[in-house]
Amino acid sequence: MSRLSIPEYAMALAHVASMRSEDPYRKVGAAALDFDNRVIGTAYNGLAPGFNAPEGFWDDREARQKFMLHAEVNLCSLFRRGEAKLVATTTMPCTACMQTLCAYGIREIYYRDVYHSSDAPEIARLYGVRLERVDFTPFDGGPIPAAP
Repeated sequence: MSRLSIPEYAMALAHVASMRSEDPYRKVGAAALDFDNRVIGTAYNGLAPGFNAPEGFWDDREARQKFMLHAEVNLCSLFRRGEAKLVATTTMPCTACMQTLCAYGIREIYYRDVYHSSDAPEIARLYGVRLERVDFTPFDGGPIPAAP
């Protein structure tokens, strides 16, 4: 196996972070690197730190969605604006998360899974942010098929 590219490295970290998510429906992880490609942090989607979900909370996906904190928002809480150069996330950022990443000055965003209900590509074009799909899954060492 050859050496991982920086986007693949960041995606591998995001994938591992996603495994910590408590959401049974969608596990999303994210990783941020600084301008020297050092890891600033990793995060995943879930509930606010220290909050324990009541019994039955996870049963109704629609009802609980408004309480979920996205991986990208959790990640941005770990650094200040301008500290991170790139973010890798296992799923394309939703519109609100893409706006947040742009507000934090992120210049490169890599994602694995396409999220069709997102305006991220349009936002990236407007702000001149590199938004690129990386079809890499770290544990099987190979590409994943393109989303339909």
